[in-house]
Amino acid sequence: MAGVYVHIPFCKSRCIYCDFFSTTSLEERTRYVNALCKEIEARRDYLHTSKQNGKVSIDTIYFGGGTPTQLSADDIKNVMECLHRIYDVSREAEITIEGNPDDLNRRMLDNLLKVGFNRLSMGIQTFSDERLRFLCRRHTAEAAAHAVEEAKRAGFGNISIDLMYGFPNETLSEWENDVSVAIGLGIQHISAYSLMYEEGTALYRMREEGKVEEVDEELSLSMYEMLMDKLEDAGFEHYEISNFSRPGFRSRHNSSYWNGIPYIGVGAAAHSFDGKSRQWNPSSLSCYITGMEGGTLSVEKEELSEWQRYDECIMTGLRTSDGVNLDALRQMFGNERLRYCMDCAEKYIHDGLLEIISSPYSLRLTRKGIFVSDSIMAELMSDED
Repeated sequence: MAGVYVHIPFCKSRCIYCDFFSTTSLEERTRYVNALCKEIEARRDYLHTSKQNGKVSIDTIYFGGGTPTQLSADDIKNVMECLHRIYDVSREAEITIEGNPDDLNRRMLDNLLKVGFNRLSMGIQTFSDERLRFLCRRHTAEAAAHAVEEAKRAGFGNISIDLMYGFPNETLSEWENDVSVAIGLGIQHISAYSLMYEEGTALYRMREEGKVEEVDEELSLSMYEMLMDKLEDAGFEHYEISNFSRPGFRSRHNSSYWNGIPYIGVGAAAHSFDGKSRQWNPSSLSCYITGMEGGTLSVEKEELSEWQRYDECIMTGLRTSDGVNLDALRQMFGNERLRYCMDCAEKYIHDGLLEIISSPYSLRLTRKGIFVSDSIMAELMSDED
């Protein structure tokens, strides 16, 4: 079955590293929610998957941002009610909302559970107050740990947190402490990313002006290796390059992206994929709201060639511990592209960077290969448009 992504672009303040579409103009929140509901209704037939009682069946819903918990409880409830009205939501659906620790008081947590959320993704980033201030985060390390405990007490049994490493002047032992604290919280999922200097962000400008320096690449790789070691020793599965979970707690929604499962994205700047094409909404709050209010939302669309779909299959599949299912690759793209893939992979298999597994018949990165994954993916992808 398919999934729905709901983009909530509102933030109380903007972090220095963020290049996602977001806004600190909060006065349009309810108007935006009304536009969201109009889009959900208008695009009810975008997904061509199985139906129950005339409704498209979905088994994941993901509220991302921005900071979805910047919406009021009533606004969140209205969007959820609209989704349930339009779609046949599986009884076992994974329903996730992202939130920041400073928003997640007991009242908010109870309201989220009441309207159907069963998975919480918390943007913690670090347990160092100094590094939190550097990022312009609003919470403290103590508040982050408290929010996790409050979520557990409220009844959330599936909690994920985001962590970052590779801060300017950060040491390996400081990063190891962050990972240890995260493990000690008893959560089910951890996403960990190297701090990125994206063009257009405040962090990028700070680097260009010589105010900060990026962490040494060798140290960054050591941090990543230590992350893998500690989480695997603690019983986490390393199921995607940046994602680790307790057994049975992989992110089903994000896994659908990596497995090429169709999804619809609603909201400003949201992307959708129907299996053969991608489309995306305008990255403008005013254009999105006025477009939906007038019934003439302007979207951009890209039809994917077979080679482009092959490339996406390689790129997303190799990010996961399951790898690229070679039988499925042959079924989708034929023997020619399977041979192309295996010819390109041969030297990496010989060098111990890729391996073939038999059940199911798949090609995946080895632990050694993960460290040079970008170059391997690029080599296996086509040169065609």
